[in-house]
Amino acid sequence: MDIAIRCRALRKTYDAKPPVEALRGLELEVRAGECFGLLGPNGAGKTTTVEILEGILDASGGDVEVLGLRWGRDDAALRERLGVSLQETKLADKLTVEETVALFSSFYRKGRPAKDVMADVGLIEKRGAWVVKLSGGQRQRLAVACALVGDPDLLFLDEPTTGLDPQSRRQIWEIVRDLRRRGRTILLTTHYMDEAERLCDRVAVVDHGRVIALGTPSELIASLKGEHVVEFAVNGDGPVAGAGATASGVPGHGPLDPQTLLALPSVTSALADSGGILLTVAEPHLAIPALLERLGRDGLALSRLTTRHASLEDVFVALTGRHLRDD
Repeated sequence: MDIAIRCRALRKTYDAKPPVEALRGLELEVRAGECFGLLGPNGAGKTTTVEILEGILDASGGDVEVLGLRWGRDDAALRERLGVSLQETKLADKLTVEETVALFSSFYRKGRPAKDVMADVGLIEKRGAWVVKLSGGQRQRLAVACALVGDPDLLFLDEPTTGLDPQSRRQIWEIVRDLRRRGRTILLTTHYMDEAERLCDRVAVVDHGRVIALGTPSELIASLKGEHVVEFAVNGDGPVAGAGATASGVPGHGPLDPQTLLALPSVTSALADSGGILLTVAEPHLAIPALLERLGRDGLALSRLTTRHASLEDVFVALTGRHLRDD
């Protein structure tokens, strides 16, 4: 299978006192034709990785290959084949949508007609509107249009839907799905787990400059060894035992230690979180009655209880002990 991106032992250290290691030997492969998600909290190294792959930053060490080419040797050829949509794109306020797309198209030897690209992102009706008059979602679609004008083989989308309303998010999703159907390779960074689950063929979870998990969304969720999550909290005098730590961590001072719940039927993991407990379970109909019986025996009353299907967010919490959007 063709590899669109290959990183080996990728390192990046920023000069500071003390120096900051943003990437610590990151290993990554992205296959041609897939939508690949790069997930992680702020400061995990996602944006640094993407900017090295885009040729914006130089790596401190390691080996990077993009579309079989290398920055520093094949720069002109790479720029013709890449499309880039940054976290925040500043465009000229007093240009129209059509003028903006035509300007970016002129940067490529074989730039696509502005009309075709505007049609792809649903901005034909706004072709004569000034950029300053666009809504947030329309501006984001225009930024993606500017990344598509060169008909790229590889498209980088760095948090393309952050801050958008639900309708605008779904419009961006449809653009990504259309690109997938055309066989384009997409590298997507996002803070939204539902976005990664819906769009990505595979995802890599990055934390502290390393890939800590890799696979399809369903594979990573299956690694929890339970398809469902039971979230609950009890009334008590103090926080849940071990809050912020996994069930195997040091017990806290609250009324209930998550580690003791691993003996309940169907429970595969237990984690203290935000004043409550998350249980990963294979069969909720077995786990919940046993949990209620246990709480009754201990004289503890529920203050809340919900059940849901396990998600990529649960994978991240299980791996790191914190949520994706935690700083």
